[in-house]
Amino acid sequence: MFFSLIAIAAVIALFVIVSRQQNRIALVERELGVLRGLVQSGASLSAPKAADATQECLPEEAKAAGPAAARSADGAAEEIAAKPEAAEEAAAAGPWTKAQAAAAQSAGPSEPAQPVSSTETPGAEPPAAAKAARQSDVRQSDVETALGTRWAVWVGGIALALGGLFLIRYTIEAGIFGPGVRLTMAGVLGLVLIGGAEFIRRTGFKVPVQGAAGAYIPAILTGAGAFILFGTVYAAHGIYGFIGPATAFVLLGAIGVATIGASLLHGMALAGIGLVGAMVTPALVASQAPNPWALFVYLAIVLAATAAIARIRDWRALVAAAFAGTGIWTILYMVDAPDVNLAAVLFISLATLAVLAFVWLGLFLVTGRDHAARGFDWPSIAPGFFIALSALGLSVDPAFASAGDALHGAVLLAALVAVALYRPRALPLVFAAGIATVLIYLGIIPPATIGANALDVGLDAQPLASSDTLTFRIGIALGLIFLAAGFWAARRFAATASLRAACWAAWGVIAPLTVLTALWLTFGDIDRDLGYALPALLLVLAFATGGEWIARAEEPPLTGGPAVSFALGGAGFAGLLMLHMAFGSGWTTVLLGAAAIVPALATRWRSYPVLGWVAVGAAVAVLARIAFDPTIVGAAFLSRTPVFNWLLPGYGVPALAFGFAAWQLARTTNGRPRLAMEAASALFALLTIAMLVRHAMHGGVIDTGTVTLAEQAIYTLIALGAGAMLVAIDMRSPSSVLRYGSMAAGVISAGLIAVQHFVVLNPLLTDESTGTVPVFNLLFLAYLLPAIAAGALALYVRDKRPRWYAAMLALIASLLAFAYATLSVRRLFKGEFIALWSGLGQLETYTYSALWLVIGVALLTAGVWLKSQVLRIASAVLIAVAVLKVFLFDMSELEGVLRALSFIGLGAVLIGIGLFYQRLLTRAARESREVS
Repeated sequence: MFFSLIAIAAVIALFVIVSRQQNRIALVERELGVLRGLVQSGASLSAPKAADATQECLPEEAKAAGPAAARSADGAAEEIAAKPEAAEEAAAAGPWTKAQAAAAQSAGPSEPAQPVSSTETPGAEPPAAAKAARQSDVRQSDVETALGTRWAVWVGGIALALGGLFLIRYTIEAGIFGPGVRLTMAGVLGLVLIGGAEFIRRTGFKVPVQGAAGAYIPAILTGAGAFILFGTVYAAHGIYGFIGPATAFVLLGAIGVATIGASLLHGMALAGIGLVGAMVTPALVASQAPNPWALFVYLAIVLAATAAIARIRDWRALVAAAFAGTGIWTILYMVDAPDVNLAAVLFISLATLAVLAFVWLGLFLVTGRDHAARGFDWPSIAPGFFIALSALGLSVDPAFASAGDALHGAVLLAALVAVALYRPRALPLVFAAGIATVLIYLGIIPPATIGANALDVGLDAQPLASSDTLTFRIGIALGLIFLAAGFWAARRFAATASLRAACWAAWGVIAPLTVLTALWLTFGDIDRDLGYALPALLLVLAFATGGEWIARAEEPPLTGGPAVSFALGGAGFAGLLMLHMAFGSGWTTVLLGAAAIVPALATRWRSYPVLGWVAVGAAVAVLARIAFDPTIVGAAFLSRTPVFNWLLPGYGVPALAFGFAAWQLARTTNGRPRLAMEAASALFALLTIAMLVRHAMHGGVIDTGTVTLAEQAIYTLIALGAGAMLVAIDMRSPSSVLRYGSMAAGVISAGLIAVQHFVVLNPLLTDESTGTVPVFNLLFLAYLLPAIAAGALALYVRDKRPRWYAAMLALIASLLAFAYATLSVRRLFKGEFIALWSGLGQLETYTYSALWLVIGVALLTAGVWLKSQVLRIASAVLIAVAVLKVFLFDMSELEGVLRALSFIGLGAVLIGIGLFYQRLLTRAARESREVS
């Protein structure tokens, strides 16, 4: 019922369309008559007039063709005007082309016809109503075109294909004919459709109908015929058993390949149908004894035919689908086959690469090296992915690797690199090979032979896998292949395609380093192994020499582009491996820090930007190294001798080396690496002092024990001193790192003081011993010295840093001085231990009030003398606190003369402050009058 309704609607729609098309043909014939009369009379029309006349006679759908149609018409008219005898040929192509030919001939060979305007006449703007009517006609024409030329054709093609199948089904259900007759009728129907498509193509449809390129009737009929033939052959084999699997396989493959070949005449859609049929054929044909060679030879033929046709028409999506289909069949065979024929797998993989190199990318040879060096061929991603996946399976699957068949995977990886070298546009292949190599040797895809338990190495110091000579040799061979190919290709493209050169150089570095690291973790000694340190040293020399070799091929030479950066960066990483393999923990840290000098000195001869970043990489590596083990040599081997132990060279040598590297970079390449090295030098200088202090104060143990107030005071003094040094260096050699680093040191110091000195480690709260010496005790170290340091730094940075920074330091100095004075009074009355829970005496309470008033007056005096608003505000706050204490606390707690003296002292101080401010205001007013 549903198909009947579709048929009725289609007939009605076709009837309406035919009637409308007859009207348009009549209009076109009248237009041709006018133009023919003009040509025969020899009248000469100017280009605009001819265009206007043509515009008036054209049907509405031609007027709505748009600027693209106008440009196409212009090009055709110019060709016909230059060659009048071609007008008759063009006239045979259809009504639209006839109009162009007539207009071109009337314009004459010396004056090409102008493009016909699609919506307006020159010199006059059509009324709004006319425009609206024309737009309505255009929309109606678009709907009619879609219904009559595209939908009808596609529905008709599908209906024909389904009709053939339904006819066979009906004959089966009705029992009208035997199986052989039914299959013969279906085959004849498919051949008739294909023959009819060819007849229509030869007689009137050499090109797609204007506006209906997606509904090319011959292509749709051919596709329907191929579909029926596929079904017929499969039924003859799978349902009735008339033909064997071999015959069915050959016939289905032939139909698929023939359909792909017919796409040269009928377009890519038909090629897609043929490709799908060809790829599905092996799944449709079942056999008791499947032959992998028959499968893969067949797939190779289909792939080669598809690639050749796709190359002729430049159908990239088609060839990518063909590569993907072949790869999927290969992976399915490797997964499902009980006994995999590795030679067949190797054959189809190499055949795929051969088709890619010689068929699909073969024509790029004639375009020259420059064209080949630009861009990449994205369909190459599909074969690269599936072949790399096959190589991965052959290398890590125990079923293959244990039998020594990992060699097949290595051959595939080497073949990927070779094709990428031979065809530069196949750049995705080297990425596929590189990623597969890294995954294989890091053991990220389990089950793996190498690197499966990398995290257990540092704990158990056991090899990751049993020694295997083949695995070892394959790793060395792959590393050398990537190294040689990567650097050779990088030099080849260094001058013409820097990004391509960088990609090759990157894999020329990454793959050998990965292989070396994996082999070392698997077969070597994780702590120290000179046997692997030598290959690492050779890699350092190879990468450095290769980087220089590539740099000489750059344009201009020795600029140090991305490829050179990868090479030299790889040399730096290989140097890190070499130091760790050759030396113990302590010497590795020291030598790695000193190694930062080497790239910095190299900038004297080569101004490569990467050299500075290699030095920064050394600093990052040292930082990571001490974060892993702050003791440098391990807690058990660290000497308890103060200062002269492994901490001094472990932290001090990198600090000096980084400082020298920064000094050298400032005189050569400069830039951000120099700033990073300055920051690293300052950081390690602070760490050196801090670690030595902690070592000395904890009896040679730095990884246990809590921080005391005395130790924290030393850290605070170090941070304040570092801030002062950074400011001084920045004033001589301005640097944003030094500027912000100095302020960061000050802010960190202020935070430590606020949290550690005043709260966490305060003797009032911890009841820590303040010492037995009256003056030079813990309070002197923890409060007075930091107060002096913070105040001195605030004075030093007043005109060198932002105002808020100097004010913050001044406030911290005031608070530390206040804390020192208050706690000293507390110690005077309570002795060595001054915890709050020991109580307060009346004389002690009165002393605090007097002391705070004295400190407030001192701060006021210092603020006026130094013209510091922060100190004056601090004095006001402190005096206000003293006032509140006297009125709220002393009034109730003190008795007798102490209460009286408290209020008398407070009144005297406040009156004195009032007189002092009055004198200041009077003096300021007198000075302002004198100035005015």
